Amino acid sequence: MLKRALDIVVAAAVLLLALPVLLLVALAVRINLGSPVLFRQQRPGLHGRPFTMVKFRTMRDATGRDGLPLPDAERLTPFGKLLRSTSLDELPELWNVLCGEMSLVGPRPLLMEYLDRYTPEQARRHEVRPGVTGWAQVNGRNALSWEERFGHDVWYVEHQSLWLDLQILVRTVTMVVRRTNVNAAGEATMSVFQGKR
Repeated sequence: MLKRALDIVVAAAVLLLALPVLLLVALAVRINLGSPVLFRQQRPGLHGRPFTMVKFRTMRDATGRDGLPLPDAERLTPFGKLLRSTSLDELPELWNVLCGEMSLVGPRPLLMEYLDRYTPEQARRHEVRPGVTGWAQVNGRNALSWEERFGHDVWYVEHQSLWLDLQILVRTVTMVVRRTNVNAAGEATMSVFQGKR
């Protein structure tokens, strides 16, 4: 109950205070990348149930001759890199928090296609709502290997508390200011999770 109350109060306050920033970023996305301004994608939420996550767009809608999207590195623009490095692209996710689909703190929502690639232990990350930030994000973010990331996610599930959430939120602000570990080594964003082979 306290966690949900914190989610609602903080998400509502930040959305209200950041409204001018949201409008400016939306305008900048429209000018630099066109429409739509928001990127919407189905992601697994609590217990793996799908929800539509919203973010500001950071990539061009560019496809190859086969009709498939080009690799992230070819679609991510300098403007998109700036949004990602400052985490401004994540601000619309606060709406998902208000709707109860996400929490301020929890394992980051990944892709629906990863669900059947998890081990039973890794799948425990879905025992809680996904978060805008999380224990893995303040302990390496995208510089972590998948095994390390999932280890942090499960650790959070087992140790979650309001005090831990507050610590993570404070550390998140520090990481955003420093713009550390925005992408994985050698990747425009992060590598694809292939699961156990």
